[in-house]
Amino acid sequence: MANRPARPVTEAVVSRVEQLSPHMVRVVLGGDAISGIAAGTCTDHYVKALFPQPGVVYPEPFDMGVIRESLPRDQWPAVRTYSIRKWLPEVSEMWVDFVVHGDEGIAGPWAVAAKPGDPFRFMGPGGGYAPDPAADWHLLAGDESALPAIGAALEGMPADRPVRAFIEVENADEEQKLECPGLADITWLHRDGRPVGHALIEAVRGYEFPEGRVQAFVHGEANFVKDLRRFLKIEKSIPMDQLSISGYWRDGMNEDGWQSSKREWNQQVEQEQDRV
Repeated sequence: MANRPARPVTEAVVSRVEQLSPHMVRVVLGGDAISGIAAGTCTDHYVKALFPQPGVVYPEPFDMGVIRESLPRDQWPAVRTYSIRKWLPEVSEMWVDFVVHGDEGIAGPWAVAAKPGDPFRFMGPGGGYAPDPAADWHLLAGDESALPAIGAALEGMPADRPVRAFIEVENADEEQKLECPGLADITWLHRDGRPVGHALIEAVRGYEFPEGRVQAFVHGEANFVKDLRRFLKIEKSIPMDQLSISGYWRDGMNEDGWQSSKREWNQQVEQEQDRV
């Protein structure tokens, strides 16, 4: 089977780096190319960041189609998916927040070491969710991986609609100040060593839903997302067109492993829940 055509690559440059919490680093990107990307319609916009393999010399201009044709697969750049926390085309600025766990992974260590002037190449953005002003109220739930998208969603909420947000982080040191023009009630949940998602499942399942049409955004680790998808779709009978639900990652897998198995996982989840 032929490879799909490679998407265009945008090259930005690092403007500054900010430490938001012990395990969250914000890299602010600039450059003329930022103002030209097609973003702004969704609050969950994401990019496919490209991280070169050490020691590999890539052709210029940086073209993924040429790279795939001319280099063996183990020399292709690593691809990692990250949400856009904020896009400011008027000043050619884009914020991308990285969860960092020491030397673990590829993107986190890169973010910690990034300095002004460093290149940042990406494909996209993509995206599919934005707060619906016609909804009576909004539900947001996620872990650290969903925190940038939740932050963007809060800022994009209609001012006259209630918002209930549940955000799970490791402990109180990982909380952030979030802005929302609407009627937001934000609950920070602390794992304190518990498995990812357990506190979120308890909080969402234990919440007394108000009357009216809800729009829900539930993203993060795949196992808790699976549980809450069942809860919202099956037990609460909420139509899928009111739900934005996706596993950003899966415990025990890196992104390469998760992305290669994600379609099969989602199909299995849908089949299981459709049989209920």
